Amino acid sequence: MKTYVLQANYWWLGLSVLLSIISHVLRTHRWHLLLAPLDHFPKWYNSFFSVCVAYFMNLFIPKSGELSRAITLNRYEKVPMQHGLGTIISERIIDLIFLMAFFILAIGLNYAILVDYLIAAIPIKQLGWIAAGMTLLLGLFLVWLKQSKGSVAKRIQHFLKGLWDGIISVRKVKWPLIFILESLLIWALYVASFYAATFALAETTNIGWEAIIITFVVGSFTFAFTNSGIGYYPLAVAGILGLFDIAPPLGNAFGWLIWTANISAIIFFGLLALLSLPLVNKK
Repeated sequence: MKTYVLQANYWWLGLSVLLSIISHVLRTHRWHLLLAPLDHFPKWYNSFFSVCVAYFMNLFIPKSGELSRAITLNRYEKVPMQHGLGTIISERIIDLIFLMAFFILAIGLNYAILVDYLIAAIPIKQLGWIAAGMTLLLGLFLVWLKQSKGSVAKRIQHFLKGLWDGIISVRKVKWPLIFILESLLIWALYVASFYAATFALAETTNIGWEAIIITFVVGSFTFAFTNSGIGYYPLAVAGILGLFDIAPPLGNAFGWLIWTANISAIIFFGLLALLSLPLVNKK
């Protein structure tokens, strides 16, 4: 692994990171398209920095980025929390649809490799119990919310109504074709970012598209369901590449290189955003 890391072409990793940053720019504009029907028109730099803060916060607590993103926009642009969070949830639903589309594509490319790997790697039974428990708690909460007449319940109902308005804002987007195009470009940039990273090592430049798509999908799942894939992403990448006859030292080196490059960018832009937000909004 040390040999591979020392021999890596970091210009390709830089391009990989650049493509990811461009996707953040598009994500910022797409978010504005969702906020516009709710009569919110935040400054671009505040929205972009909010996105950067979100990715940074996800390093510490999974999915805390969505909440911190809404909090940041509320603080600097006075966008109501429920509207900001609702539009972010709408975004995430769309992202999940794209991820599942890639998952279906990956299954079509090689069903046996992907499904066997996921069955071995994912504790399905434990996740099933967790999902059942969360469903039960949600059901009890909704029953209480419907029957309660207290002020706390009313405030929660008001918040949830605003949250729902944010979620369904996607139906009122002024330029739906631009919204769809940007969504496609965001995910195309994700794939392009992963593909560019394969050129960082001479031994991975000839990886076929079947391996690229399947590895990209599994890596995306680790980012989606953990705190930015810490500890999991490199192992998952190496595990999938191993099924395509890529030796473990090479697979691990590639996984750690691409993960470290992207996490370094997340930390840099996250800290930059946290430092810049109070300065650019200073009155």
